[in-house]
Amino acid sequence: MHLRLPVATALAFGLALPAAHAGQPGPSADGIPHSQWNAPQKPFRIYGNVWYVGPYGLTSLLVDTGQGLALFDGDLAESAPVIEAHIRQLSFRVRDVKWILNSHPHADHAGGIAALQAATGAQVLTSMAGARELALGGADPSDPQFGAMPYFQPVKQVRVVRDGEVVHLGNVAITAHYTPGHTAGSTSWTWVSCERRRCLRMAYADSLSAFSAPGYRFTDHPAYVANFRKGIAAVAALPCDILLTPHPDASGFWEKVARRKSPTDAAPLIDPQACRDYAATATQNLDARLAEEHAKAQ
Repeated sequence: MHLRLPVATALAFGLALPAAHAGQPGPSADGIPHSQWNAPQKPFRIYGNVWYVGPYGLTSLLVDTGQGLALFDGDLAESAPVIEAHIRQLSFRVRDVKWILNSHPHADHAGGIAALQAATGAQVLTSMAGARELALGGADPSDPQFGAMPYFQPVKQVRVVRDGEVVHLGNVAITAHYTPGHTAGSTSWTWVSCERRRCLRMAYADSLSAFSAPGYRFTDHPAYVANFRKGIAAVAALPCDILLTPHPDASGFWEKVARRKSPTDAAPLIDPQACRDYAATATQNLDARLAEEHAKAQ
């Protein structure tokens, strides 16, 4: 069953919608603000071998490994052709995408993976819990948002990556970090990208918002909350010069991009404190959610 995810609620939990496209139609019947999150955005280089290839409201990253392309997240089902078009606009070949890495298995970040996998033959990588959730097409009863997020086409050909495992994709070493909380299978990824002689630590940190379906109480699931806190702590400890997140507005990405003086200006994107600040905000929001639940239970 697909229930509605109100835009106001999504905003309250950090799933920011693109203000520049606020005049577009509201959410579709399944509650996902498709038109806003899938709003047009030209692809561009972020830093070194890392490119932004997603629509405006949902991040999808392309990394040129020197021996094939790695793609982070497939966004919505209707984002898949957008991502493919962006890859071509950058003069890359879609068939050179060899790996697809997922942040978490919700329809707005994994909905396009099956189509992209079919188009490219790429290997999909995620955590152990993430692989189960991808195979279920988002229909995982352990997910706090189960019933409030639409399902998506299941992805079953998946390579499970261990927590802390370093996978060598072409010439790039990418580390998987289990960061459960937003979903049990949430995974963050880190690697180093270089431009000329300057190398920076890139962190694609997963969503940390404590959002749930109606009726779900985090206080009823203390083990899940404990793992959530471990996930937040893991994000705080990530090697992190440039922070990127599945919802770009969650890390102020567009504001940073707007401050660039040129397409190669990295200075506004660099903030070694960004992952710690992102995690600190998540802790505050989780604590507030738990306090609200306790108050309602009195």
